[in-house]
Amino acid sequence: MRPVAESFELAGTFPEVSVHPAEYARLLGYPRGWELEGRALELAGWARDWYAQNGRPWFYARQADDFEIAGDTLRLDGISFSSPRLRATLEQADAHSVILVAVGAGVEAEDEARRRWEEEKPDEYFFLEMYGSAVVEHLTTHTGARLCDWAEQNQMAVLPHYSPGYPEWDVAEQPRLLELLKRTRKESFPSCVEVLDSGMLRPKKTLLAVFGLTRHTERLQRLTGLAPCENCSFGPCQYRRAPYRRAAQPFGEQVPVSFVPLERDANYSVNRKALKRWAEERLSIAECEDGSLTAVFRYDGTTCTNMGRPLTFHYQVKLGPRAEGYPILEQRCVPAPGDSGHTYMCRYVEDPTGLMDAIASERPLSGGRLDAVLTWRRVVSVAGCFCESLSREHKWGLVLETIHYALVQRELARERKTQ
Repeated sequence: MRPVAESFELAGTFPEVSVHPAEYARLLGYPRGWELEGRALELAGWARDWYAQNGRPWFYARQADDFEIAGDTLRLDGISFSSPRLRATLEQADAHSVILVAVGAGVEAEDEARRRWEEEKPDEYFFLEMYGSAVVEHLTTHTGARLCDWAEQNQMAVLPHYSPGYPEWDVAEQPRLLELLKRTRKESFPSCVEVLDSGMLRPKKTLLAVFGLTRHTERLQRLTGLAPCENCSFGPCQYRRAPYRRAAQPFGEQVPVSFVPLERDANYSVNRKALKRWAEERLSIAECEDGSLTAVFRYDGTTCTNMGRPLTFHYQVKLGPRAEGYPILEQRCVPAPGDSGHTYMCRYVEDPTGLMDAIASERPLSGGRLDAVLTWRRVVSVAGCFCESLSREHKWGLVLETIHYALVQRELARERKTQ
């Protein structure tokens, strides 16, 4: 057990947030250097202005009182966590402590985006959703810069942050980290945050993270993989030790252009024209700060009985970084906000809990690379409802194929840009 000599706690709200236009455009899915115009520029300006007037961004940070690495386990203030990658980073840098951080864009934008969706305004919904994600990234980098300032004055250095849900840290440990963060000292926790059974946070535009601290600042120069500056996009920071590695790559990883993470000549189960339309009309993909991707697919169907009631489900998929071949990390299928059509499905009428639990538990191809969908043999089902498992498998296949197709198109655009 390593008691901590320093004492650090900081909390507050931001009077304004200045999201860099390039970072926002990246989250919207545009290639690096793309200039927004027309309707997209109008929506981006609207989302920025709306958030400036109504958003309530916040942050909280405190240094853990106790820090210990015991075998494969990290113990922070008496609570155990298991993250091989975070543990290795802390060990390599000989970290002597950690800082626990929470940031959030506030619930206001989330509520407004939901309202826009219910008003059948998907464009406004998407641009405000992505702006909320951009705010979280900005808060994370800005808070990290403040930590660097404090650490520099105390002859220390701050390591890159890591969060539950990142590779090699199960999102199921999120409740423990939130519990730990809420053990405040003199400051009050700035926002009401809770963890759902899935591990997702509510409000969803919230991030919990751990930043390592080391007194061995010279190691950050020798161990370039640990240099936090390479992952930090806070441009004006006076404490930068290394160039921002991400700036040179369109999708966030230092990998050769020749690296092919996805099968280009894919044999999809449906024609490419349909995939193209679905990718443009039903799919949104956002890149997270760690290089992973979050994809949301909107499925519109109907019940097979009760006069064919319309229903809408959202498929949420988290993929690992491009450099790892886009492994499937998380999957979730839930009724869209405000949808009531699913309650008319015959299986739901018979056993609502059983059906929804079955839908929530299904994560086909989880842990494998996205390419695995190309060899996944499924029974074709034209049913628009979710009553039968074979029908749900068929829909998951269509979702994953659409994501695959969309990312292949990004790869091709990436190559054209570098030629």
